[in-house]
Amino acid sequence: MNEIMRFGAAVFLFSAALAIASLPSPARSDDALSPSAQRGQVLVRTNCSRCHSVDKITDSPLKIAPPFRTLHERYPVESLQESLAEGIVTGHPTMPEFSFDPGQVADIIAYLKWLEK
Repeated sequence: MNEIMRFGAAVFLFSAALAIASLPSPARSDDALSPSAQRGQVLVRTNCSRCHSVDKITDSPLKIAPPFRTLHERYPVESLQESLAEGIVTGHPTMPEFSFDPGQVADIIAYLKWLEK
């Protein structure tokens, strides 16, 4: 009986180890959104996602609208601070004018920087 109990305990421990190993790994700390980037994510989802892709994988709903994850390939996203604060105005009539307060601008920039990773 003692041998059977040891075998059962070994099977239980092995099964538990397999179960733990199969759990999804926690997000790496460099992948996690900071509180500022989380707020920025909410802002861009609310205001921009109708036309732009605001995540790391999807296409933009409006084909001419660049995905936000590629903005850093065109210019440093920090250069958007002034435009975000004073109002982004584009040459096409379908994009509404947006302006954000300084805290919101910082949050949006934090999120755009996170998308670069």
